[in-house]
Amino acid sequence: MSPTPESESGSPSEPGLDGQVWFITGASRGLGAEFASAALDAGHAVVATGRDTSAVAGAVDESEDRMVAELDVTEPAAAESATEAAVDRFGRIDVLVNNAGVSYKGFFEETGMAEIRDQLEVNLFGAMHVTRAVLPVMRDQRYGHVISISSGAGLSGFAFSSAYAVSKFGLEGWMDALHDEVEPFGIDTTVVNPGWFRTTLTAEESMPFTDPAIDDYDERRAEQMEWWENQDGQQPNDPAKLADALVEIAGEDDPPRRFIAGEDAIELAEGKVAELQEQIDAYRGLSTSMAYDDA
Repeated sequence: MSPTPESESGSPSEPGLDGQVWFITGASRGLGAEFASAALDAGHAVVATGRDTSAVAGAVDESEDRMVAELDVTEPAAAESATEAAVDRFGRIDVLVNNAGVSYKGFFEETGMAEIRDQLEVNLFGAMHVTRAVLPVMRDQRYGHVISISSGAGLSGFAFSSAYAVSKFGLEGWMDALHDEVEPFGIDTTVVNPGWFRTTLTAEESMPFTDPAIDDYDERRAEQMEWWENQDGQQPNDPAKLADALVEIAGEDDPPRRFIAGEDAIELAEGKVAELQEQIDAYRGLSTSMAYDDA
């Protein structure tokens, strides 16, 4: 995708705006705020969105190229309104970053269906609502870039995060299919798998714990909760560096369909690749015996 889309006259489609127009969800804290700041610093315009606009305004420095818009990603009408406001202000949307998310922590048996549905509503359906609102703009433009923030949990599920893994595995499958659907319109897609970054992920509003319910899990639950509660400030990766990397990737003519961010995330991905290969090899003979005998 071209970093500075032009109109038919050869000048930027919005007077005085030479960079891209970024639309970022969940920009009130954490990675979302970092993405917004990095894009602004790089000379791009940013539509920074969140449920609490005052929190967004406080997290992202004021700029003539910064627009703050109220957006609850679980509400399709809100996604449409925020998209319309962005186009009214800047004339286009070049980069969409689906970043808003929540991470329920708890064992599957102790996680209620209401909590699982809420997890999906934010992480998966929320990204779908916003993308559905933005895609008509990008199709009309015949260019754009949809970036969705996944997780290591989108590559490999792990205990005490089953609902979160469901949401991220779903996000990845959807994005994989979406790529083939929108590429003919000049729209790129990228899934980002961040490793362990030093953000507010472990804050209560970002990482709620499910209510304990089953005695058999008591010991392991206590260990998990203690571990997660002690993670603030211990994460090895710098969110500002991920934000800069995202700006770089969004400026490429041929951006990657997947970006694995952090040495720890690469280690996880390589382990998953090796595990899959081992599983394939272990039953290759049985797996390849499924064809009809007369084939």
